Amino acid sequence: MTEIKHFPPPPGLKAPPLSFGARVGDLLFISGIPGFDANGGLPDGFEAQFANVVTNLKRVLSEAGATMRDLVKVNVLLTRASDVATMNALYAGAFGPPPYPARTTCVVVALPNPQMLIEIEGVAAVKG
Repeated sequence: MTEIKHFPPPPGLKAPPLSFGARVGDLLFISGIPGFDANGGLPDGFEAQFANVVTNLKRVLSEAGATMRDLVKVNVLLTRASDVATMNALYAGAFGPPPYPARTTCVVVALPNPQMLIEIEGVAAVKG
């Protein structure tokens, strides 16, 4: 039986019943990460939420021994189509330089918290 290693949410962060990441073999599956800050606050602006998502993704990747360059596939969920261009510009800087991970971007009606503007989930290849 293959061992699964779970990466919990940061201490003190109120989160739903999930692992922020789960590793099996050389693959790390990262749950949808919203734009919460370290204290569980959700800023109003899209750019600030995007920056928090990237910070949180990097933390999960680091705990698993990986980096942004190890991401293979990401799914980006946005609640406003008007944020797509801004997301693409911010994404290029945060996930670059090329080559980028494979990506799907969807505009959804809502995320679990009405203030959430973005959520990103992903799969990374982890060595060792």
